[in-house]
Amino acid sequence: MMDGYTMGGGWGLLGGAMGLWGLLWMGLLVALPLYLVWKLRTHRDDERGDRSMEVLRERYARGDLSDEEFEQRREQLERSL
Repeated sequence: MMDGYTMGGGWGLLGGAMGLWGLLWMGLLVALPLYLVWKLRTHRDDERGDRSMEVLRERYARGDLSDEEFEQRREQLERSL
C-alpha cells in the first residue's frame, strides 16, 4: 500500500524543490520592477544635479556671480546632492 508522500503528494524532495523555485520566481517578479524604479529615480537625480552645477558654472563664467557666491552655492549644491 502506498501513501501520499511516496507518490509526490506531500512535501517530499520534489514538492519542496518546486515550492522553492516558485518562491524564487515570485521574488524576481517583485524585485526586478523595484530595482528598475530605483535605478530610474537615482539616474534622474544625478541628471538634475549635473544640470544645476552646469547652470551655476555658466552664471559664474558670465560674471553674474562673484568668487565667493560661486563657492557658497557650489557647496550648497554638493551638500544637497
